[in-house]
Amino acid sequence: MAKVELKQPVVDEIKAMLDGAVGAVVVDYRGLTVEQDTKLRKQLREAGVSYKVYKNTLIKRAAEGTEFAALDPHLEGPTALAVSKDDATAPARILAEFAKTAPKLELKASVVEGTYYDQAGTQVIATIPSREVLLGKLLGSIQSPITNLARVLNQIAEKMVVQQRLNLQNEFVALLSA
Repeated sequence: MAKVELKQPVVDEIKAMLDGAVGAVVVDYRGLTVEQDTKLRKQLREAGVSYKVYKNTLIKRAAEGTEFAALDPHLEGPTALAVSKDDATAPARILAEFAKTAPKLELKASVVEGTYYDQAGTQVIATIPSREVLLGKLLGSIQSPITNLARVLNQIAEKMVVQQRLNLQNEFVALLSA
């Protein structure tokens, strides 16, 4: 069996990983301890991000003709590929956050929603909150005026109740004094 035939299943695996992906990041993982690598893989797995080390030539072959082919110039040296099909910024966000505690982890480049980003761009992408956080902020900003209106209306109602009680007390005192 030829070497190409042996490598084709791995190329197909990478193609399947990239098919429908909204975000992909390539990193240099040199210098990570086994403990750090295990911790990183766990965080990525929990976020639904696929993370695996592949040979650079196989990644290049799998990415040919796709938007992920833009990563080719960065496929040198030890390379790991992190891919998400749900949250476009999750791989960059998790890897950049992890790199703060493991400085040897180096983000090389990324493709997020079809756009290529170099190392600096990937660092910027990593600062974008997740979709859920952004939706939560949006919902909070929408709810804020409604909540404030409800508070004001409640205070007006309470003030009216207090005023009615005072009026009743004054009438009662007037009746008793008469």
